[in-house]
Amino acid sequence: MAIHLPDLPFSPADLEPHISAETIGFHYSKHHKSYVDKTNGAIEGGSLASASLEEIITAADARDDRALFNAAAQTWNHQFYWESLAPTQGNVPSSALQAAIDKSFGGLDDLKSKLGAAAKGHFASGWVWLVEKGGSLAVLETHDAGCPLTMDAKPLLTIDVWEHAYYLDQQNERPKYVEAVIDNLLNWQFASANFESDSVWKFPQS
Repeated sequence: MAIHLPDLPFSPADLEPHISAETIGFHYSKHHKSYVDKTNGAIEGGSLASASLEEIITAADARDDRALFNAAAQTWNHQFYWESLAPTQGNVPSSALQAAIDKSFGGLDDLKSKLGAAAKGHFASGWVWLVEKGGSLAVLETHDAGCPLTMDAKPLLTIDVWEHAYYLDQQNERPKYVEAVIDNLLNWQFASANFESDSVWKFPQS
């Protein structure tokens, strides 16, 4: 069972003017697709050929197979990132998620500030996540292909801070990209659904 590249949950131009259709096109059809292809090449004919993407990530991490882990985790991370973005203005956390945000951070504005500081200050490539861990919410940074699935944390949403996520639009000015995403594009409905679910979000199977 090969891992497939799922469709984007929006059209490439839907995130403009905050993220351009050109950036989405390269990011999705070049970078994301490359990770899917590398994952399939690595598992073909092996013991993980019929495994779910989550099982591949866990197994690769346990074996310290960094090449497979990087490809598989980046495949998962990118799809989770697409789901974490929404073009619709005005989406807000559910009452349950808002209550958890208030308890853990003091309010949504405080959470946004923490997400922004982590994403702007993250050194080199990686991801910034809102996660549920140990009964409370936290902002988590991972480097390179780092994924909460191997950290006993339940991801709610993520921001990609690899340069290819913003360089065509903002060049080296990551803060502009981060602010645009946090102020306009975070999919709080997706985060709310993840928070209220009994299980961790699963990568779509073909």
